[in-house]
Amino acid sequence: MEAVPEKRLALFAQMEERYEKKDVDYFVSLITHEDYVVRTRATCILVDFGGEDKIPYIAKVLKHDPNELVRHEAAFSLGQMGYRSAIPHLEDATLHDPSMFVRHEAAIALGVVGAKDARHVLEQALNDPSVPVVESAIVALSNIQFMEKLSKNEKFAKLTGG
Repeated sequence: MEAVPEKRLALFAQMEERYEKKDVDYFVSLITHEDYVVRTRATCILVDFGGEDKIPYIAKVLKHDPNELVRHEAAFSLGQMGYRSAIPHLEDATLHDPSMFVRHEAAIALGVVGAKDARHVLEQALNDPSVPVVESAIVALSNIQFMEKLSKNEKFAKLTGG
């Protein structure tokens, strides 16, 4: 269900106030809001707050949100956060999410994290029925290989990963 634009904008104003106060609990409560736009924004804000303690919340969004765009944003965000504790959640999404859009982003995120442990999952993704997922797995595997063998600059390696 989509919120009326005026209602959404009023909520965004409130969100901005809470963002300035770094109110993590408030944004955690919004990841189950009825409006997918609000859920997407709340996910991004939690990531912006930083910290590995946010991984379980973002992983919950990735696993359970009914909207594939929101789940895609969660996969992207987990990759950008770069924590190894996100790997199992990204692996699950790469192999099992019903949306090609999410499987593709989860595979890319594994490459961004540089998850050598996820190589077996990315190799399985090479058999995905969706070409973009297969191509994403190739990009991720290539980045992992690059990070293992050649890269001296971790930031650069993550930038080339997706």
